[in-house]
Amino acid sequence: MSLWAAAYGGGYASGVWGTYRQWQDRGAQVRKGEQASLGVLWKEISRRDDEQDDEDGGKGRRLFARAFSLFNADQVDGYAPEPGPVLPESERLAAAEAFIAALGIDTVYGSSSAYYHLGEDRIYMPHFATFRSAHGFYGTHIHECAHASGAAHRLDRDFSARWTKDALAMEEATAELTASFLLADLGIAHDPRPDHAAYIASWLALCSPRHNLANREVSIM
Repeated sequence: MSLWAAAYGGGYASGVWGTYRQWQDRGAQVRKGEQASLGVLWKEISRRDDEQDDEDGGKGRRLFARAFSLFNADQVDGYAPEPGPVLPESERLAAAEAFIAALGIDTVYGSSSAYYHLGEDRIYMPHFATFRSAHGFYGTHIHECAHASGAAHRLDRDFSARWTKDALAMEEATAELTASFLLADLGIAHDPRPDHAAYIASWLALCSPRHNLANREVSIM
């Protein structure tokens, strides 16, 4: 997350990072005067047999953190990323394109990641060709459109008063459920996909211990 923030603050389009030595090993050179960003690697290690159990009697996890000074690919010269598979334009789906266009939400293509910028009321998306499938592209784009639907001048959706600390989890679950329903309606996905279910479950897990979700209404749109 810290590297996402650093990329946004530095205006970097790439999501590729490396240490000074890693860039050298790839035949690239960090440009003079470029400032490194801090990245932290967290790793789980096994508990030694002679260590005592945790206070609650459990074995517990042992984690260690290591900090790295990292440079973004936009800060180096001589780096040529390996070309990946290109999703052809022929894979675009007319119905989905028409639906997204009708929403009238400003979208900028070419970003290294997909997100909705609330302050700008604008969606940032990677290019179509960078996705593995048309389903992935439209599912991602409609997910971000669902976030945009909650803007004050649209549906004015705000979970913060009702869900307090769980507002983000509910917003993400709402966006992914919306994308799932719309993909089915558009004929792109006829059956629930495991990745959609896993995404929703990961966000619901943040609030389910503190709330009885079965007895709460959730506004989707």
